Amino acid sequence: MDTIQYAGLTVECVTGDIAAQPDLEAVVNAANAWLRPGGGVAGALHRAAGPELAAACAPLAPIRPGQAVITAGFRLPNTHVIHCLGPVHGRDHPADALLAECHRNALHLAEEAGIPSLGFPALSTGAFGFPLQQAADIAVSTVLEMAPGLRSLRRVRFVLRREADRAVFAAALGQWSGTEGSDPPQT
Repeated sequence: MDTIQYAGLTVECVTGDIAAQPDLEAVVNAANAWLRPGGGVAGALHRAAGPELAAACAPLAPIRPGQAVITAGFRLPNTHVIHCLGPVHGRDHPADALLAECHRNALHLAEEAGIPSLGFPALSTGAFGFPLQQAADIAVSTVLEMAPGLRSLRRVRFVLRREADRAVFAAALGQWSGTEGSDPPQT
């Protein structure tokens, strides 16, 4: 399932470029500890945002796995970027809890800033080696478990680079279809 409504929150999965989501107020960066430009999501966002993003990130670094910080979006079509350091699978423990904490902290920052729409990549699944299915289950569950407490945030989009990745996130999202007001699915 590509889109569901849950506790007043619209959650969707799309294939696309996280740096090209003009209808979202904020996007999440799969950051490194020093918040520097790199490959993957961090590289794409830093290239699109321009050098001002790296300058804004420098005094906020380093961050720990599970932590998130927020900056302006600069030349991105988004007002804000929330930078999250996901766990490196097999190195940072407890990995599942740290990945959930990334998503929770990003949602908290979005709420504090009054952000109505937020895009997430598949945090920790690239160079950090987190298994995609496990990451999708954690990401979707964390967002939907927090949905009842969200006031400003009305839309969360998971932006996946490849169609196969989108399908995995959509399947995780589909497990929640029709569960509002009942026990959530077991992941």
